[in-house]
Amino acid sequence: MQNHLLAALPKEVFERIAPHLELIPMPLGEVLYESGGQLHHVYFPTTAIVSLHYVMENGASAEMAGVGNDGVVGISLFMGGNTTPSLATVCASGHGYRLKARLMMEEFNRAGPMMRLMLRYTQALITQVSQTAVCNRHHSMEQQMCRWLLFALDRSPSHELVMTQELIASMLGVRREGVTETAGKLQRAGLISYRRGHITVMDRVGLGSRACECYNVVNKELHRLLSDA
Repeated sequence: MQNHLLAALPKEVFERIAPHLELIPMPLGEVLYESGGQLHHVYFPTTAIVSLHYVMENGASAEMAGVGNDGVVGISLFMGGNTTPSLATVCASGHGYRLKARLMMEEFNRAGPMMRLMLRYTQALITQVSQTAVCNRHHSMEQQMCRWLLFALDRSPSHELVMTQELIASMLGVRREGVTETAGKLQRAGLISYRRGHITVMDRVGLGSRACECYNVVNKELHRLLSDA
């Protein structure tokens, strides 16, 4: 029940899949699926956060969206494809449930509550992908980093996030030096504390005041879609 999608399922649907949900550790940096790889499971994070990256031919990448306890990893499975062009890696360690692809499709193809819930979540994820693209083009590095920290904080069980500057740079598609400079500004402003790969949020309200509109746009759409599910 720590995953909001699983918690939103009607009792009879949840009871059908519950015996097949496998609680697994999701360590930092673990690859859940590679770009172009076949999907064998879907994942429902509880305390972990998964980053969906698009990887260029030269190896460069940037995050398209993040999935935490409000979502599921592997939507291409039930959207008509069995592979995906994105790369899914754990960017904040924790736990989650995984469900075999075959069992997910059996429930989805009943054309009942599971299908409606997954399609609503997919619409919310598309909003996040679209907003991220606009954000990366039009908003400052500081705004983007504040947006991402708020996103991670909402899906984390504590105010401390374990992530390196290299990881943040990879997710935002920027140089590490830019992340170092921005993190320093936020730390001097008393908004975060950063040490050896650990970021502690000291002032959430302050972060919110410096974040761009994208954080609220994505959150409102997610809550709107899932509250009606």
